[in-house]
Amino acid sequence: MLKVLAALAVLALPAAAVAQTPPPEPVQVMVLGVPHLDNPGRDVNNARIDPVTTPEKQVQLARIAEDLARFRPTAIAIERLAPDPSTMVDPRYAEYQPDWLLTQPDERIQIGYRLAALAGVDRVYAVDEKDREGQPGYFPYGAVVAWAQANDRADDLQALGGVARGFLAEMESRQRTETLGRLLADVNAPDAPMSSANASMYYRFLEYGSGDQLPGAELNGRWYTRNAMIFARLMQVARPGDRIVLMFGAGHAYWLRHFASTTPGYVLVEPTDYLTGR
Repeated sequence: MLKVLAALAVLALPAAAVAQTPPPEPVQVMVLGVPHLDNPGRDVNNARIDPVTTPEKQVQLARIAEDLARFRPTAIAIERLAPDPSTMVDPRYAEYQPDWLLTQPDERIQIGYRLAALAGVDRVYAVDEKDREGQPGYFPYGAVVAWAQANDRADDLQALGGVARGFLAEMESRQRTETLGRLLADVNAPDAPMSSANASMYYRFLEYGSGDQLPGAELNGRWYTRNAMIFARLMQVARPGDRIVLMFGAGHAYWLRHFASTTPGYVLVEPTDYLTGR
């Protein structure tokens, strides 16, 4: 009997040791949805942003960086493809010079690199995922349009797109009179269209399809997959206790917020807790 008790005690030791080991610190992820400041026009719907290299806009962008620096980020992750997917390091940041801010309106430079330099962050990662050769695209909108036109739903699809166009038109108008800090704070509010209502717009695409032809469902699945890939890349470079700013186009915000708030070991941080709107 004594031998049995001794054996049970030995077996219990590893469990007790594990129970006493503190869990790793969670990774805090600030999902920052941004408009494309250089107006690349690559999305289905786009907003035109006035030049941000002017002295007035540069002051506003400097204030945004100061606000976000209060988060004390340890890493920045941006919407760029990594040349080396084994490290996800963004090599362009190593070449960054402050005078780029006066000539290059790209938000990855204007906000991402500016913030990294101000906060003393040397870990800048490129975690984007793009269409792969031989595979379906990550936003097959053309198939949805084709199905809608062939099934007398073109007007409905046009009206659905009006939700996004209305939001972007309002943003385009407001950026002419309000600070970029105010605009960024509103875009990233938890109840903003690109943070919450955007999901209902995506799910409305499920109506577009019939039988085995379900282009709306495929669009949702592929868009989810791209954002899942992005967050999976982030997880590869995250360290316990990190405070990461994950900065992507505002259309990614809903799903990236979802992953940051539901993935074990990760915590979503609201940008609006730091953005003052100055």
